[in-house]
Amino acid sequence: MTFTELGLNARMVTRLEGRGLTQPTPIQAKAIPHALEGRDILGIAQTGTGKTAAFGIPLVVTLSKRPEKAAPKSARGLILAPTRELANQIVENLRGLTADLRILLVVGGKSIKMQAQKLNRGTDILVATPGRLIDLMDRQAVDLSHTRFLVLDEADQMLDIGFVHALRQIAPRLGKDRQTMMFSATMPKTMAELSRDYLTNPVRVEVSPPGKVADKVTHSVHFVPKEKKQSLLIDLLDGHRDDRALVFLRTKHGAERLMKHLEEIGFAATSIHGNKSQGQRDRAIAAFKAGTVRVLVATDVAARGIDIPGVGHVYNYDLPNVPENYVHRIGRTARAGKSGQAVAFCAADEMGELKAIEKVLGSRIKIAGGTAWEGSGDKAKSKGKARHRPRRRRGGRSDRMAA
Repeated sequence: MTFTELGLNARMVTRLEGRGLTQPTPIQAKAIPHALEGRDILGIAQTGTGKTAAFGIPLVVTLSKRPEKAAPKSARGLILAPTRELANQIVENLRGLTADLRILLVVGGKSIKMQAQKLNRGTDILVATPGRLIDLMDRQAVDLSHTRFLVLDEADQMLDIGFVHALRQIAPRLGKDRQTMMFSATMPKTMAELSRDYLTNPVRVEVSPPGKVADKVTHSVHFVPKEKKQSLLIDLLDGHRDDRALVFLRTKHGAERLMKHLEEIGFAATSIHGNKSQGQRDRAIAAFKAGTVRVLVATDVAARGIDIPGVGHVYNYDLPNVPENYVHRIGRTARAGKSGQAVAFCAADEMGELKAIEKVLGSRIKIAGGTAWEGSGDKAKSKGKARHRPRRRRGGRSDRMAA
């Protein structure tokens, strides 16, 4: 299957080849033809499988065939994403697909006054986070009544962080005669309900069962007391200093404390979380992409949807409270056909979270160290002597040079 066989013109095919895209991924091959026909799409695919191009290509092609000028303050197409980082990535990808369409980004952390000024001219495609879009709507800086295309990217994650109320404010403002595409890595019950509310007779395109881990991700769990997680992480990071590693924690303060400790002992580390300004988050991700930083410590909300090539390892330092987030987290590695490793740490009071994750996966996670805790919650106890012992590191602080 080629992009030409999907019905794309030679100009678009050439642009895709220039970006190193010669063959469509399975989700692209299934979604693009239906999207070009104007059908509503419900797309389910693992992270890292090319969902952005699956909706971006048909959106660009369709809008390019309709060269009408956007009205002042309006957007011909709207893409909603749960985080600023993901919205930024979408804009970058879309700009690689066209030089003819105007693409505008509106997210929090940037000047809302300047964003409103840019919207005065109107835009072909508006990429936004829901909160900032509502702020602009309240200021009457944007008019969505002319919008005929709506895309909800990482829709399950938007639901998870409470954006469903924002969607209910935004959707009625759009034109009723529209095409809607919704893409997600998992399919929780609330996602199915949302699809019924916003999609009309949709085509469901699914290339992997919801909750399935990508084939090239090797994932495992260490049963480790909470107070020993830090030493175990350092020991494991020491084993692959040349690789990028993404470490997930539940809280902003925990992420910052861990990052500072890693810096103190010689790791090139940085962090992204809700207490960081947008500029700080952008610089952290840029440094991680460039390889000047090798360890990125993050919370779920800050790291949702980020696409960074070459992440070899993902660590679930804290297990996620929402089991579906496990799939999103470990999907940050093994992207674009590469392999990767994901390691989870499970303390005694996290057995409930682990069981919930395994229920979503439909299988047990391989045990890499320690012994499963008996019971669940704070009273859980190890069923045997822990097998993992941190490797003795040579030398002192000077031996733990920045990766």
